[in-house]
Amino acid sequence: MPTYEYKCGKCGHVFERFQMIKDKALGKGDCPKCGGDVVRMISGGSGLLFHGHGFYVTDYRSEKYKQDKAKDK
Repeated sequence: MPTYEYKCGKCGHVFERFQMIKDKALGKGDCPKCGGDVVRMISGGSGLLFHGHGFYVTDYRSEKYKQDKAKDK
């Protein structure tokens, strides 16, 4: 579930909210601190990190394929 960052126009409070993508964005009267109107901020989000093997099609090649490929060289 994505994390969205909001800022209150009345008190300036910045907070995060976990919401499903299909959920309606927060807005009028949704500031948890003062009840003011909030707007969704544009953020960089989090990076996608890949660790280890198995992220490429070639990582799943069968042994027979690897042997045939070695013969072709």
